[in-house]
Amino acid sequence: MEDNPHDAEMTIRALKKVHLANKLIHVKDGAEALDFIFGKGTFAGREIENKPRVILLDIKMPKVDGIEVLKQLKSSDLTKTIPVVIMTSSKEEQDIIKSYNLGVNSYVVKPVDFEGFAKAVTELGCYWLLINQAIE
Repeated sequence: MEDNPHDAEMTIRALKKVHLANKLIHVKDGAEALDFIFGKGTFAGREIENKPRVILLDIKMPKVDGIEVLKQLKSSDLTKTIPVVIMTSSKEEQDIIKSYNLGVNSYVVKPVDFEGFAKAVTELGCYWLLINQAIE
Protein backbone atom coordinates (compact mmCIF):
# COMPACT_ATOMS: atom_id res chain seq x y z
CA MET A 1 0.00 0.00 0.00
CA GLU A 2 1.95 2.88 -1.33
CA ASP A 3 0.79 6.33 -2.38
CA ASN A 4 4.05 7.34 -4.10
CA PRO A 5 3.81 6.00 -7.69
CA HIS A 6 7.61 6.01 -8.07
CA ASP A 7 8.15 3.92 -4.91
CA ALA A 8 5.27 1.63 -5.86
CA GLU A 9 6.76 1.03 -9.32
CA MET A 10 10.21 0.32 -7.85
CA THR A 11 8.67 -2.13 -5.37
CA ILE A 12 6.71 -3.94 -8.07
CA ARG A 13 9.74 -4.06 -10.38
CA ALA A 14 11.98 -5.47 -7.61
CA LEU A 15 9.43 -8.16 -6.70
CA LYS A 16 8.86 -9.11 -10.35
CA LYS A 17 12.60 -9.47 -10.86
CA VAL A 18 12.68 -12.28 -8.28
CA HIS A 19 9.32 -13.72 -9.42
CA LEU A 20 7.38 -12.70 -6.30
CA ALA A 21 4.82 -10.36 -7.87
CA ASN A 22 2.47 -12.77 -9.62
CA LYS A 23 -0.43 -11.91 -7.28
CA LEU A 24 0.56 -8.44 -6.19
CA ILE A 25 -2.17 -5.88 -5.50
CA HIS A 26 -1.23 -2.19 -5.31
CA VAL A 27 -3.59 0.35 -3.79
CA LYS A 28 -3.02 4.09 -3.76
CA ASP A 29 -4.34 5.14 -0.35
CA GLY A 30 -5.33 3.85 3.07
CA ALA A 31 -9.07 3.93 2.39
CA GLU A 32 -8.65 1.76 -0.70
CA ALA A 33 -6.39 -0.59 1.29
CA LEU A 34 -9.06 -1.10 3.93
CA ASP A 35 -11.74 -1.56 1.28
CA PHE A 36 -9.63 -4.26 -0.40
CA ILE A 37 -8.77 -6.10 2.80
CA PHE A 38 -12.32 -6.07 4.18
CA GLY A 39 -14.17 -6.43 0.84
CA LYS A 40 -15.94 -3.07 0.84
CA GLY A 41 -16.48 -0.19 -1.60
CA THR A 42 -15.14 -0.98 -5.05
CA PHE A 43 -13.96 -4.35 -3.69
CA ALA A 44 -17.39 -5.38 -2.37
CA GLY A 45 -17.93 -9.03 -3.14
CA ARG A 46 -14.21 -9.90 -3.08
CA GLU A 47 -13.62 -13.19 -1.30
CA ILE A 48 -12.07 -11.84 1.89
CA GLU A 49 -11.06 -15.36 2.92
CA ASN A 50 -8.31 -14.99 0.27
CA LYS A 51 -6.09 -12.95 2.57
CA PRO A 52 -2.80 -11.39 1.50
CA ARG A 53 0.26 -13.37 2.57
CA VAL A 54 2.01 -10.13 3.55
CA ILE A 55 1.14 -6.43 3.48
CA LEU A 56 3.75 -3.78 2.70
CA LEU A 57 2.42 -0.58 4.19
CA ASP A 58 3.55 3.04 4.05
CA ILE A 59 2.78 5.30 7.02
CA LYS A 60 2.19 8.50 5.05
CA MET A 61 -0.78 7.69 2.82
CA PRO A 62 -3.70 9.90 1.81
CA LYS A 63 -7.25 9.52 3.15
CA VAL A 64 -6.36 7.01 5.90
CA ASP A 65 -2.77 6.93 7.15
CA GLY A 66 -0.78 3.73 7.55
CA ILE A 67 -0.96 3.78 11.35
CA GLU A 68 -4.77 3.72 11.20
CA VAL A 69 -4.71 0.95 8.55
CA LEU A 70 -2.38 -1.06 10.80
CA LYS A 71 -4.63 -0.45 13.81
CA GLN A 72 -7.68 -1.76 11.94
CA LEU A 73 -5.80 -4.76 10.51
CA LYS A 74 -4.46 -5.85 13.87
CA SER A 75 -7.76 -5.31 15.72
CA SER A 76 -9.77 -7.62 13.45
CA ASP A 77 -9.84 -11.39 14.01
CA LEU A 78 -10.04 -11.76 10.21
CA THR A 79 -6.74 -9.97 9.55
CA LYS A 80 -4.65 -9.80 12.73
CA THR A 81 -2.42 -12.73 11.71
CA ILE A 82 -1.47 -11.26 8.31
CA PRO A 83 2.18 -10.14 8.48
CA VAL A 84 2.44 -6.37 8.05
CA VAL A 85 5.71 -4.70 7.11
CA ILE A 86 5.85 -0.93 7.33
CA MET A 87 8.15 0.37 4.65
CA THR A 88 8.43 4.11 5.03
CA SER A 89 10.75 7.09 4.89
CA SER A 90 9.87 7.99 8.50
CA LYS A 91 12.62 7.47 11.05
CA GLU A 92 10.48 9.14 13.72
CA GLU A 93 10.85 7.21 16.96
CA GLN A 94 7.18 7.83 17.81
CA ASP A 95 6.12 6.18 14.51
CA ILE A 96 8.31 3.17 15.18
CA ILE A 97 7.08 2.75 18.77
CA LYS A 98 3.43 3.24 17.81
CA SER A 99 3.75 0.72 14.94
CA TYR A 100 5.22 -1.99 17.15
CA ASN A 101 2.69 -1.30 19.89
CA LEU A 102 -0.06 -1.86 17.30
CA GLY A 103 1.45 -5.19 16.23
CA VAL A 104 3.51 -4.47 13.10
CA ASN A 105 5.74 -7.42 12.20
CA SER A 106 8.59 -5.34 10.81
CA TYR A 107 9.47 -1.66 10.39
CA VAL A 108 11.83 -0.78 7.55
CA VAL A 109 13.07 2.70 6.62
CA LYS A 110 13.26 2.98 2.84
CA PRO A 111 16.74 3.47 1.41
CA VAL A 112 16.99 6.60 -0.72
CA ASP A 113 18.84 5.16 -3.72
CA PHE A 114 17.23 2.75 -6.20
CA GLU A 115 19.76 -0.04 -5.71
CA GLY A 116 19.35 -0.05 -1.93
CA PHE A 117 15.58 0.19 -2.25
CA ALA A 118 15.40 -2.72 -4.71
CA LYS A 119 17.64 -4.86 -2.50
CA ALA A 120 15.52 -4.13 0.61
CA VAL A 121 12.28 -4.99 -1.23
CA THR A 122 13.76 -8.20 -2.65
CA GLU A 123 14.99 -9.33 0.77
CA LEU A 124 11.65 -8.48 2.39
CA GLY A 125 9.73 -10.34 -0.31
CA CYS A 126 11.94 -13.41 -0.07
CA TYR A 127 11.68 -13.53 3.71
CA TRP A 128 7.95 -12.91 4.12
CA LEU A 129 6.78 -14.89 1.08
CA LEU A 130 9.27 -17.78 0.93
CA ILE A 131 10.94 -18.25 4.31
CA ASN A 132 8.42 -17.12 6.94
CA GLN A 133 5.93 -19.77 8.03
CA ALA A 134 2.57 -18.00 8.01
CA ILE A 135 -0.82 -19.01 9.36
CA GLU A 136 -3.00 -20.00 6.42
